[in-house]
Amino acid sequence: MSLDLHPEITLTSVSDWLASEVPFSGEYQPGTWVKLRELPNPYSHDEALLLCENAANQWIAWIPDHGETILGRHQFFR
Repeated sequence: MSLDLHPEITLTSVSDWLASEVPFSGEYQPGTWVKLRELPNPYSHDEALLLCENAANQWIAWIPDHGETILGRHQFFR
Protein backbone atom coordinates (compact mmCIF):
# COMPACT_ATOMS: atom_id res chain seq x y z
CA MET A 1 0.00 0.00 0.00
CA SER A 2 1.31 3.47 -0.84
CA LEU A 3 0.10 6.91 0.10
CA ASP A 4 0.10 9.74 -2.38
CA LEU A 5 1.24 12.61 -0.19
CA HIS A 6 1.68 14.99 -3.10
CA PRO A 7 -1.43 14.86 -5.30
CA GLU A 8 -1.13 16.67 -8.60
CA ILE A 9 -2.27 20.26 -8.53
CA THR A 10 -4.34 21.11 -11.56
CA LEU A 11 -4.34 24.89 -11.07
CA THR A 12 -1.16 26.49 -12.34
CA SER A 13 -1.28 29.91 -10.71
CA VAL A 14 -2.95 32.06 -8.09
CA SER A 15 -5.07 33.70 -10.79
CA ASP A 16 -6.36 30.26 -11.88
CA TRP A 17 -7.20 29.45 -8.25
CA LEU A 18 -9.02 32.75 -7.78
CA ALA A 19 -10.93 32.27 -11.04
CA SER A 20 -12.09 28.85 -9.88
CA GLU A 21 -13.72 30.23 -6.74
CA VAL A 22 -17.42 31.06 -6.47
CA PRO A 23 -18.01 34.67 -7.55
CA PHE A 24 -18.02 37.09 -4.62
CA SER A 25 -20.62 39.81 -4.54
CA GLY A 26 -19.31 42.00 -1.71
CA GLU A 27 -17.38 45.26 -1.77
CA TYR A 28 -14.02 43.45 -2.00
CA GLN A 29 -13.07 40.30 -3.88
CA PRO A 30 -10.29 37.75 -3.46
CA GLY A 31 -7.28 38.81 -5.50
CA THR A 32 -7.74 42.53 -4.81
CA TRP A 33 -4.73 44.59 -3.72
CA VAL A 34 -5.57 47.06 -0.94
CA LYS A 35 -3.63 49.79 0.88
CA LEU A 36 -2.88 49.25 4.55
CA ARG A 37 -3.66 51.98 7.07
CA GLU A 38 -0.72 50.85 9.25
CA LEU A 39 2.25 48.63 8.48
CA PRO A 40 2.42 45.34 10.42
CA ASN A 41 6.20 45.82 10.69
CA PRO A 42 8.58 48.56 9.52
CA TYR A 43 9.94 46.41 6.67
CA SER A 44 6.66 45.23 5.13
CA HIS A 45 4.98 46.68 2.07
CA ASP A 46 2.06 49.08 2.43
CA GLU A 47 -0.28 46.90 0.36
CA ALA A 48 -1.91 43.52 0.93
CA LEU A 49 -3.42 40.92 -1.39
CA LEU A 50 -6.82 39.75 -0.17
CA LEU A 51 -6.97 35.95 -0.33
CA CYS A 52 -10.37 35.09 1.12
CA GLU A 53 -12.96 36.41 3.52
CA ASN A 54 -12.48 34.87 6.96
CA ALA A 55 -15.56 36.25 8.74
CA ALA A 56 -17.76 39.29 8.56
CA ASN A 57 -15.41 42.26 8.09
CA GLN A 58 -12.28 40.06 8.25
CA TRP A 59 -10.00 38.93 5.44
CA ILE A 60 -7.07 36.56 5.20
CA ALA A 61 -4.42 38.51 3.31
CA TRP A 62 -0.83 38.22 2.17
CA ILE A 63 1.55 41.15 2.72
CA PRO A 64 4.89 41.16 0.88
CA ASP A 65 7.85 41.01 3.29
CA HIS A 66 5.50 40.06 6.13
CA GLY A 67 3.47 37.01 5.15
CA GLU A 68 -0.08 35.84 5.69
CA THR A 69 -2.25 37.65 8.22
CA ILE A 70 -5.85 38.37 9.16
CA LEU A 71 -6.97 41.93 8.50
CA GLY A 72 -10.02 43.64 9.90
CA ARG A 73 -11.95 45.76 7.41
CA HIS A 74 -10.90 48.90 9.31
CA GLN A 75 -7.20 48.13 8.60
CA PHE A 76 -7.27 48.69 4.82
CA PHE A 77 -8.82 50.70 1.99
CA ARG A 78 -8.74 50.74 -1.81
